[in-house]
Amino acid sequence: MNEVIEHRSPLWTAPALVMNSIGGGIVATVILPVVVIGVLCLRRRFWSALFYAIATALSGALVQLLKFSFERPRPTDILVTADLGSFPSGHTANAATLAVILGIVLQRTWVWFAGVIYAVAMAVSRTYLGAHWLSDTIGGLVLGAAVVVIVWTPLATRMHAERDRGRARRLAARRDSVGA
Repeated sequence: MNEVIEHRSPLWTAPALVMNSIGGGIVATVILPVVVIGVLCLRRRFWSALFYAIATALSGALVQLLKFSFERPRPTDILVTADLGSFPSGHTANAATLAVILGIVLQRTWVWFAGVIYAVAMAVSRTYLGAHWLSDTIGGLVLGAAVVVIVWTPLATRMHAERDRGRARRLAARRDSVGA
């Protein structure tokens, strides 16, 4: 942490503060989930919406349970306001949860790539801001990804069938528009 503090600069503080804002609070816990669930429902991906809702709620609940259980103190030179309990990083768990869910649901290489960048950037920003120790952010990454995989396992067959039905509908609509 001393090394991180020694290399702080306005150039890196500004983007870290942006990550702090989008990774927690009302944006990450209310606005983003409502938007993602809404978009999935509009696309008739109801099982995927349920998957997202369960995984994000469970990830958030586990973060709070672990913070309460471990009561690990945060670093002392913190640049942002944070609740009690350092382990695991909730911002990083949220980022990992979102990245893995979208990777599974959308099944696009670029989504996985963007998700990894987002989750790692969140972990780095939380450490840079002094809100977490590096081990807290690694714990958040692992927790978020693990919860998603555990929740996905019993829903995978239904989600794949739902995705395939959507593809079949889009293909039929294209054939109808070409034939008309």
